[in-house]
Amino acid sequence: MTTPRATTTTSPFSSLLLLPISPSAATPPRRARTPPPAVAHGGVRWTAGGRRRRRGCRAAAAVVEDGVLLPKEQEDDASAARYDWREEWYPLYLAKEVPDDAALPLTVFDRQLVLYRDAAGVLRCHEDRCPHRLAKLSEGQLVDGKLECLYHGWQFDGEGKCVKIPQLPDGAKIPRNACARSYEVRDSQGVVWAWMSGTNPPDERKLPWFEPYARPGFTDLSTVHELPYDHSILLENLMDPAHVPISHDRTDWTAKREDAQPLFFEVTERTPGGFAGYWGKQRTPHLRNLLRFEAPCVLTNTLEFVDKDGKEQCFSAHFLCRPAGQGKSMLLVRFGSTQTSPLVKVLPRWYFHQNACKVFEQDMGFLSSQNEVLLREKMPTKELYLNLRSSDTWVAEYRRWMDRAGHGMPYYFGHSTLSPPPVPAVVEQAPAGAVAGMSASFPAKGGVGATHAPNPTNRYFRHVVHCKGCRDSVKRYASLKNAFAALAAAAVAAAILAATRQLKAVLLASAAALAAASYACNWVLSLITTNFIRTHRRL
Repeated sequence: MTTPRATTTTSPFSSLLLLPISPSAATPPRRARTPPPAVAHGGVRWTAGGRRRRRGCRAAAAVVEDGVLLPKEQEDDASAARYDWREEWYPLYLAKEVPDDAALPLTVFDRQLVLYRDAAGVLRCHEDRCPHRLAKLSEGQLVDGKLECLYHGWQFDGEGKCVKIPQLPDGAKIPRNACARSYEVRDSQGVVWAWMSGTNPPDERKLPWFEPYARPGFTDLSTVHELPYDHSILLENLMDPAHVPISHDRTDWTAKREDAQPLFFEVTERTPGGFAGYWGKQRTPHLRNLLRFEAPCVLTNTLEFVDKDGKEQCFSAHFLCRPAGQGKSMLLVRFGSTQTSPLVKVLPRWYFHQNACKVFEQDMGFLSSQNEVLLREKMPTKELYLNLRSSDTWVAEYRRWMDRAGHGMPYYFGHSTLSPPPVPAVVEQAPAGAVAGMSASFPAKGGVGATHAPNPTNRYFRHVVHCKGCRDSVKRYASLKNAFAALAAAAVAAAILAATRQLKAVLLASAAALAAASYACNWVLSLITTNFIRTHRRL
């Protein structure tokens, strides 16, 4: 038998950040390492390291007609399990991006939260509502580590207790119920998680923990993106590898439309808390990716293999998708690998961030319109989707999971059932206060018509305002652009006054070089802040 040649391949998710993977085609993929001993609890298995392991359960049968996947309707043990979206941890933000000197407004479904660091640098989270007159605490400021409401100056400590009311007479006590509702938060592997239950204490065993990030030398490229569609649409898109070669064709050097092909899928786990299994391309069946969805927000795709030198390698993509209200979601993307591309060492971080922004902008139109159709039609997805077994297995699995768990969610659109949002998005998002809210945010993010204006389809608003590195890059290149332009103008003026031709030539050449440098800085600014538009869509 002829030994296959070594090939270079890429996980389809690596198109976001240019992380190539180069396993030997002759070497079969290595399955996940044996995890630490586990203990059973409530039908879910937990490793000693805190990572969830779910017991495998009987996979539902499926009917295939002409290549179309039609999941068979049946009751299983998981359908009887109770699911409550509040009894979970939700990813709020990357810890490194949380401001040190300001409060950060965030939402989980329709719950408005405020996140900040106290005087000791400890992360604190409250309901984004002052108990006095319901003003948003996120509009306030930090005073000696305490959160101050800017309406009347009430101040709250890290536990949510009011410690100062300027209008109280001398000797008067602060009312006992003058407190902001608090939520428990944890910083786990660089991600801030919030426990949303108001009745039960946090279950630390449910706190997500990702084994690859505990490996020595494991790289991490993380970005934050605010997106204008529902988190279920986002998750569905991220677990759909079939769209990558088409939608993201030539976004970097890995996604190519001629690489579109049938995929294979193998569901290995189906539980009340999600599902997992292997998938790959039919042309390269030896490369098996492990995909795992853990409710409500975590999607991971891991590829482990032994390279041509006999070394174990791992590429892992983690998508932490927070529901931020109807038609809104917040995505924390984390790419890690034991094998680093030379490009990662050479190119600046902002380049990878803008490339990730481009990927989401390429999908934005499709996903926003899909979101609109689901809300308008108010039908389960089996009436609207035509899922193929060779491309859409994970999508069908996700919507079937919603059939089982939707009873414990604020709203959902499952494969066979649905429960639409109880109120329209315009009501949930308070249109009466929208103008005031936008006006209040303009001084921080820019004026009307500027690239900084709040706009969920604008790259600056979706990513740059959430990324310290990109904000610093924008400030730096804007300053350099203005400085080079001023120096170019000065060089031209000096050339006019120069006494000799040689000096004029030198000064004019310098002016041209400075003008080119100013243009280059402007090009970088545009690359970081301007949306991608497909060529055939440009007017």
